[in-house]
Amino acid sequence: MKIPQFIRANLLLKMTSLNAVVITIRLIVSLFIQRLLAEIVGEAGISKIGQLRNLSQMLTSISSVGIFNGVVKYVAEHKENKEQLTKLFSTAFFFTVIGVVCCSLILYFGADHISEYLFGSNSFSYLIKLISVTVPFISMQRIFNGVVNGLSMYKQFAKIDLFAYLLSAILTVTLLLNYNIDGALIAIALAPVIQLLVLLFIFFKVLKEYVQFNKISFKAPMGKSLLAFTTMSLVSTVLLNYVEIDIRTMIVNRITEEDAGIWTAMTFISKNYMVFSGAIFTLYVLPKFSSIHTRSGFTKELLNIYKTLLPIFGVGMILVYLFRDVVIQIIYPDFTGMEPLFKWQLMGDFIRLASLVLAHQFLAKKLVRNFIFTEILSLALFYILARYFTATYGVEGVVIAHFVRYVIYFIVVFLLVYRYFRKQASKD
Repeated sequence: MKIPQFIRANLLLKMTSLNAVVITIRLIVSLFIQRLLAEIVGEAGISKIGQLRNLSQMLTSISSVGIFNGVVKYVAEHKENKEQLTKLFSTAFFFTVIGVVCCSLILYFGADHISEYLFGSNSFSYLIKLISVTVPFISMQRIFNGVVNGLSMYKQFAKIDLFAYLLSAILTVTLLLNYNIDGALIAIALAPVIQLLVLLFIFFKVLKEYVQFNKISFKAPMGKSLLAFTTMSLVSTVLLNYVEIDIRTMIVNRITEEDAGIWTAMTFISKNYMVFSGAIFTLYVLPKFSSIHTRSGFTKELLNIYKTLLPIFGVGMILVYLFRDVVIQIIYPDFTGMEPLFKWQLMGDFIRLASLVLAHQFLAKKLVRNFIFTEILSLALFYILARYFTATYGVEGVVIAHFVRYVIYFIVVFLLVYRYFRKQASKD
């Protein structure tokens, strides 16, 4: 089937349409898996899965020392300069070795304590030790993924994303049916291994062209440049997942583990449609903003992104809200009390999308202070408001906090981005 001309003429729309196919397939598979999980492990099991996924996301950032966005930026800028790329990957190798060794040792020797903190008992310490072995795969997959994104190879990215997800889904279903909650958790722990193998299988020839492995040394010539991204990533990813773990634990302690599972299920649905935007940010938005240096150029591109993405997401979210009862019946039939969470989660996610497009200017221009300030503000608002609203509204209070947090975040990010351009104009 030929892609219509108006889509082919718009790179963002072209990426979005291709990504939509991948996300649709992922969504269908995810619905099946989430339904199976809901029936077999229940709300309490979903809560445990949420804890492990948050830990995995923290490790994704820490094991690669948070340099993913830096790799994307500098690959996009220096893809024709082999010397600069060698410096970049030497630094990435240096950083990731440190990150991998630290993470693996802490996970292996602190397995009992980490299991107790995440799951309320040390019975899952074997799982934490297993994850300590997979840390190198997590780190390598993250760095190589940065190369794919930096080159804006959206077709290859779509293939890697889809095949890796389908193989992980098969592993999850197989282990879940045979070993219940333990099997589901083990599948999540092994997912990075599958993702890396698929990435190498599809992308290795291109990878060899840009990453000259024989010239990589254990040095960090671009250390200072990448450390800015380290700081930004560790603040956003690590703190975000820590806050989510803490809020889930708070729900368990204040209300019930079942309510924690209901909120986690709501975030799973949210992440299924928000993942649609993740590839667009790294494949298109970040490289594009990196190459724009004027306020007029930025404003034009921002409006183009908003005109393309926001209507698509808006219509999708309205449909999810209108058919929320059907969604609950299909995916989480026994999760009573989930319906009131939809409106706040969806409104918050829509504003979040608009905010994150703007906030990628901080990453593109390495505005470290602005990025850290807005991320800490966002997380602090979520943490404080979730605790405050939960006391009055129960588990619904967490998604109300999610909405309020992003309204304030959007306003602050908007003001800071345009303050940056005013400063740039005054220098000229």
